[in-house]
Amino acid sequence: MKILLSNDDGYRAAGLTALAAALAARFEITVVAPEDNCSGASNSLSLNRRLQVVEQMGGDAGGDKHRGRRWPLYRVRGTPADSVHLAVNGMLDFKPDMVVAGVNHGANLGDDVLYSGTVAAAIEGRFLGLPALAVSLDGVTADAPQERFAAAAEVVIRILEQLRARPLPQDTILNINVPDLRFAQLRGFRATRLGARHPAMPIIEAAEAADTVAAPNAPATTAAASTHTVAAATATPAATKTPARDFRIGAPGHGADVGPGTDFHAVAAGAVSVTPLQIDMTRHPAVGGLADWLRGLAS
Repeated sequence: MKILLSNDDGYRAAGLTALAAALAARFEITVVAPEDNCSGASNSLSLNRRLQVVEQMGGDAGGDKHRGRRWPLYRVRGTPADSVHLAVNGMLDFKPDMVVAGVNHGANLGDDVLYSGTVAAAIEGRFLGLPALAVSLDGVTADAPQERFAAAAEVVIRILEQLRARPLPQDTILNINVPDLRFAQLRGFRATRLGARHPAMPIIEAAEAADTVAAPNAPATTAAASTHTVAAATATPAATKTPARDFRIGAPGHGADVGPGTDFHAVAAGAVSVTPLQIDMTRHPAVGGLADWLRGLAS
């Protein structure tokens, strides 16, 4: 089985490296991942700029850390969706059998799937015709050591082996959330639905800062500008300092719909949550009522 690995925490993230090292012993893997952390990038594609890709080898050249295992690694100056799109749609000289995204640093539960770059990488794989997994480890931060991801990597191996023995439909997207426990401490696997969060915490305003901005009426110049044009530009009023306000997005809201059957409930109980996702966002039961409502516009 040829597996394409990606993530949203960046190609150097411990979760991705731990998963790649574990899978490389059993599968043929290729890593194509963002150069930088793209958490919260969702399904965004970079349509208005070129995407720079650097090819290198991942893993360890021969030390004990990865038992000498190596794998092709492509780092992309773009988003998780960019990375998967490039890999599946012509950059590689083969087509993967499956996309696995993760292991994400932190859970992707409920509404998180709308924002998650990890889930988006899996969805992009599905858009392009491949079954896909998105895998997240609850309760870890960006600086978590690689060893923390061992249980999540073992979970992925078990699911991939099951998929090899009993394949799911080709349009499968599984969103997998693993509690931060040793594998032996996990309380099984549960099929779940997405729960929901309360609205996000308020935004956070940092201390006011002054940014230098160009004077509003200053003419634009280009690299090909003539000497005359450049001279005219330097004669315009100097840039002014305009106060700017700095904000950060607040923390995600606490769980709201977290009862039995939800992904929140499973992870809180120490079980691996496995949620089947679909791309179709149509609210099908509402279509008939909306049609009746729209008829009133024609009368």
